[in-house]
Amino acid sequence: MKNVRIKISLFVNYFVFAILLNSVGIVILKSLENYGVDEVQASSLEWFKDIPIAIVSFIIASFLPRIGYKKAMLTGLLLVMFACVFMYFGNSFWTAKILFASVGISFALIKISVYSVIGLVTNTTKEHNSLMSSIEGFFMIGIALAYFLFPAFNSNDNPDAWLRVYWLLAGLAFLSFLLLYFTNFDEGSEIPGVNLLDDVKQMAMLCTKMLILIFICSAFLFVMVEQGIMTWLPTFYKRVLQLPPNVSIMMASIFALSLAIGRIGAGIISKYISWFYILSFCIVIAMLMVIFILPKTIETEVGVINSITDIPLIGYAFPIVGIFIAPIYPLLNSSILSALPKKMHSPMTGLIVVFSALGGTSGSTIIGWLFKNYGAESAFYYTLIPMTLLLISILILYRLTNQSIYAIN
Repeated sequence: MKNVRIKISLFVNYFVFAILLNSVGIVILKSLENYGVDEVQASSLEWFKDIPIAIVSFIIASFLPRIGYKKAMLTGLLLVMFACVFMYFGNSFWTAKILFASVGISFALIKISVYSVIGLVTNTTKEHNSLMSSIEGFFMIGIALAYFLFPAFNSNDNPDAWLRVYWLLAGLAFLSFLLLYFTNFDEGSEIPGVNLLDDVKQMAMLCTKMLILIFICSAFLFVMVEQGIMTWLPTFYKRVLQLPPNVSIMMASIFALSLAIGRIGAGIISKYISWFYILSFCIVIAMLMVIFILPKTIETEVGVINSITDIPLIGYAFPIVGIFIAPIYPLLNSSILSALPKKMHSPMTGLIVVFSALGGTSGSTIIGWLFKNYGAESAFYYTLIPMTLLLISILILYRLTNQSIYAIN
């Protein structure tokens, strides 16, 4: 029962940050409309979100056990609560930058804590795979909710009406804070905290292992693809299919829901099938969808669109690519973390978060540049490059794991 309460708390905290962290695509669209910035400037919101994630993760990852996972998560929740209120009153592109910087700092604390606590409340690799995929799947449900939550506050008569959503988000962060505050759990007293010099040494030591290097490359490439598509999908639908902003945002929710389905499904399938075969199949299908489904979506002729139900069926097809790229991230992460001693989970998670943040920023920035210089119709085709590299890196990773190169001393 104790572990159940802990798991519920982890799910709720991750859910709140799913809405906040991945609303960047929506805020980019709003920034283009309301704040007079271009695509490249708007894509800088990804930098303000992801660079703080990378920096904070690198600095605090290894000695977070000494600080305390619970204290770290409570701090993150309070910070984003105040940032949401500030966004409402600030109502500017600079305020949006501050908001996402705060979200990035907080998410680093939350993600490292959540991943580390997963290792404390699970005992086997299968349990770890299942809980990791389930939490990441629930994260995607939160993302999908954001694509309906923000449009619900939009108003054709008031361009600033959407900002009222931040009062609701501040309230959710506060409720999550209270739930976590009253949840007690063992934070792994057998795992000692270390000093900053040891932190750097541990992370540097991990980076010298070929297995870890290939894994880091794989995580970087995946997040580059996922964030590139997720961030710019609302703008893609608005510009290519000429959909109203609200409908464009809601259409992007299909991608998030597909990611949720894929990750939750991966938690079940991975109990019976090797992660390598799952991921290889998924990447190949995703590439085929970009090659064959994306052009049909671009060529779709639409009439007057007043709601999401007016869109032709082919318009829904491309976001379903999320089902096939979804299993990659949690299965890669779980395969590494479950193979390491629990004392190494914080530094390893730090590396995961750092390179995931860099991958997400790179993907969003590159797609934004392609949107501006080559048009929305062509930008997503370039995801085939990181997908191909990802397939190669997963093959190398599988061979390394088959050779049992797991020794991390």
